[in-house]
Amino acid sequence: MAATKLHLGIALGVLIAFPGAAMAADAKKPTFSKDIAPIFQSKCVSCHEPGSIAPMSLRTYDESRPWARSIKQRVQTRQMPPWHINRAVGVQKFKNDMSLSDEQITTVVAWVDGGAPQGNPAELPPLKPVTTTLYWQAERDGYGPPDIVVKSGEYTMPAVSQDQWWRPLVDIGVTEPRWVRMVEIRPSNLQGRKILHHSVAYQVLSPENVHAINTGVQDNRSAGISQVTADDAVNRRPMLMEWAIGKGYDRYMDGTGKLIMPGERISWDQHIHAAGEEITSGSELGIWLYQKGEEPRKRSYLVGFTGLRNGPLSLDIPPNQISHTEGFTVLKENTIITNFQPHFHLRGKAMQVEAIMPNGRTETISYVDQFNFNWMTNYIFTDDASPVYPKGTVIHVIAWYDNTANNKFNPDPTQWVGWGDRTIDEMAHAWMNVVYLSDQEYQERIAKQGGQPGIPPSGLKGTPTQQQQ
Repeated sequence: MAATKLHLGIALGVLIAFPGAAMAADAKKPTFSKDIAPIFQSKCVSCHEPGSIAPMSLRTYDESRPWARSIKQRVQTRQMPPWHINRAVGVQKFKNDMSLSDEQITTVVAWVDGGAPQGNPAELPPLKPVTTTLYWQAERDGYGPPDIVVKSGEYTMPAVSQDQWWRPLVDIGVTEPRWVRMVEIRPSNLQGRKILHHSVAYQVLSPENVHAINTGVQDNRSAGISQVTADDAVNRRPMLMEWAIGKGYDRYMDGTGKLIMPGERISWDQHIHAAGEEITSGSELGIWLYQKGEEPRKRSYLVGFTGLRNGPLSLDIPPNQISHTEGFTVLKENTIITNFQPHFHLRGKAMQVEAIMPNGRTETISYVDQFNFNWMTNYIFTDDASPVYPKGTVIHVIAWYDNTANNKFNPDPTQWVGWGDRTIDEMAHAWMNVVYLSDQEYQERIAKQGGQPGIPPSGLKGTPTQQQQ
């Protein structure tokens, strides 16, 4: 007891003798007003505000403080903001990176560990008005409003219903050939976020544009119709964009794009599921155009690289198990890959994409190890980080599924799951925009990155040696 009193006395003596030390320690603790609010406003409140898709608002201290421990857990595990790509391998430079930096995560964690203090309210940054209408993510990211908006019209989904697929055909409305540099799809109203699982904008081509059909990856020009696989049928229909829950925009590599011609239309493919209430909604496609006189030299093609070796009907996910599948696609042209978006349904767990080059060298392009069904995030590589591969390279997609009770999204882990379009079914493919190069263009490209195909050294987090397997 005497020793305890002695220690307390010494501690109190230190605080009395050196009050500045305690004040300095407090000053270093992050506060909501000075340190946390700016992070939340830049990375969180677009979803975490009244009326938006998040379950709570993080605009003010009073709204945020009750969630402090949960916030710490989510940012430490990088579940929020939704950026689930593995940071140890593959491309690490992105045009649309919404993740928190290591420094920001450290600040949030220190704030929570320090008791989540409010600090001086006078240091709060000004609050932006609450968003009460839909917005274009690309516009928020500084690209301005779209030049063209194509609307599908709206569909009324009953409160209880089987999944529905709605496929209207709508004119694009251009009067002269125009090149597209970026596209974004969104539900036509806020309620539509609850029922729209995915929306694909296929391009119905004019005769002048038929050569835009993708035949560089899945090429069955000499095959009979019975030999065309489901994956090939998808990839031979040119798409402006595939959108799924939580996805933002597709921004094509600079100097590449898609051409739209007068008279062309959008063939919509919209997957709608019931949400327990009757909702009327549809899709809207925003199109950002190249300025006249700045038309690109190369086309960008959206390809769904398969994660199923023997086609969709081979998908076999047993109950109460974690399982995996693999798919292989041979590149038939020299190819630049400009983004990665894994696509699963409710049992999706992780996806890795790697390139097996003709010389036997293997390189991981991207790996999402914490897939979240509610966030079909699109990881858009910066132009200088986009990998380039020679023809003959095999794109290897590995997909993992969690059909156990540990998967909080799993509707029933006791059920066998196969391939299908319904939300309760499963699938696995990697949506990636690609650009094809001539042999000369390919040689020029790899010369700029040191003569080695694959991910440029500047685009890697680890060294090229660490990337190889």
